[in-house]
Amino acid sequence: MGRLFGTDGVRGIANTELTCELALNIGRAAALVLAKDGRRRPVVVIGTDTRASSEMLDTALTAGLCSVGADVIRLGVIPTPAVAYLVGKYKADAGVMVSASHNPAAFNGIKLFSGDGYKLPDELEEEIERLVTEEGTYPTPTGGEVGRVTVAPHAVKDYIDHLKSTVPVVPEGLRVAVDCANGAAAATAERLFTELGCEVTVLASAPNGVNINEDCGSTHPEALARYVVDNGLELGLAFDGDADRCLCVDHTGAVVDGDEIMAICALDLRERGKLAGNTVVGTVMTNFGFSKFCEEQGLQFIATKVGDRYVLEELLLGEFAFGGEQSGHIIFRDFATTGDGQLTAVQLLSYLKRCGRSLHELKQVMKRYPQHSVNVAATNEGKRAFYTNSAVKEAIDSAKAALGSGGRLVVRPSGTEPLIRVMAEGDDDTLVRAQTEAVAAVIREQLGEP
Repeated sequence: MGRLFGTDGVRGIANTELTCELALNIGRAAALVLAKDGRRRPVVVIGTDTRASSEMLDTALTAGLCSVGADVIRLGVIPTPAVAYLVGKYKADAGVMVSASHNPAAFNGIKLFSGDGYKLPDELEEEIERLVTEEGTYPTPTGGEVGRVTVAPHAVKDYIDHLKSTVPVVPEGLRVAVDCANGAAAATAERLFTELGCEVTVLASAPNGVNINEDCGSTHPEALARYVVDNGLELGLAFDGDADRCLCVDHTGAVVDGDEIMAICALDLRERGKLAGNTVVGTVMTNFGFSKFCEEQGLQFIATKVGDRYVLEELLLGEFAFGGEQSGHIIFRDFATTGDGQLTAVQLLSYLKRCGRSLHELKQVMKRYPQHSVNVAATNEGKRAFYTNSAVKEAIDSAKAALGSGGRLVVRPSGTEPLIRVMAEGDDDTLVRAQTEAVAAVIREQLGEP
């Protein structure tokens, strides 16, 4: 068996790769590893997104946890960052989110949080994986020692109240469309933005188990953009399936990505004295224009590996307050322990209300450099072979030479999907596209799925 954990939990096709048996054993192992201070009856909160398979996997996880004596608090359908927040509020030992985030409905995933609301460090994931893969012996309590299951009746309200408490100025009166991706935000977004005084229209908020992320949400904002323009709204907000990402569209229908949102919010935080270390943390995929923006504004920019867990590690290491990814995973560390799409949205809306300027105007603080990305489908074997294939290495070296000092190339296997990602950027859009496609073609030929 290959490594279970990627950059964001355990992922796979539900019921074939991510089976009930695997979920059961992850529950057993997690209870043993994550119980703090050797507590005999650890408490674990579990939330899910809206996939048809989420209830099945939730049930299997719950059975695994209870079978080794852990108590479970079910949160129901709720965003991933809500699980990270509520694990602390409810004084639980760990949290679990059943979701494959922005992936199609056939996929699912298991994300684990420690008792302080942070995603697990590698060493704990490895310990859980060892217990699962070695098929060790688990304790088998009986009678009253078996774990019990309860339901948290106010989980959605508690999370929404937390988000509202972070807003310095209520964005009352802003006319906003919200795309819930037929995912977890459908349980929270309309109530949240209505209680903040927005005139809100909610789109893609009728999940049926298979329509999550389907032609909607942060990966497909086209319908949201059309709605905003056709109805003369001020902006639109697009979340992904578990609502830990947020992208926007301005009143012209143009997409405002995570880099541009970070630029806007960084200036707001600095203005309010909330940008610790005068620093923003991004990733190697952050647009080159963001680095230039930081130079112009006198901000320090630090780039990490791709994945909001690595952004968070750098934030904690440097005691910084703010960072994120182009995809819309943005972390406000004063209020959250992980990326939170709705927290990002309320911070941005509050700033728009305070400064009285449009999103279209504010995003001009950063110039985006031409950037082109291609995803090549690849098996796990192909992703591993990426690091040793000589033809791929030669293609990458050739592209980097062609781009020169005015551009850059990033090629990496995805940590969450069966893909190898190719991205190039620079001043010359034609050259950027040509080199991206050339490298992708070689990877497809050498390593792509048959």
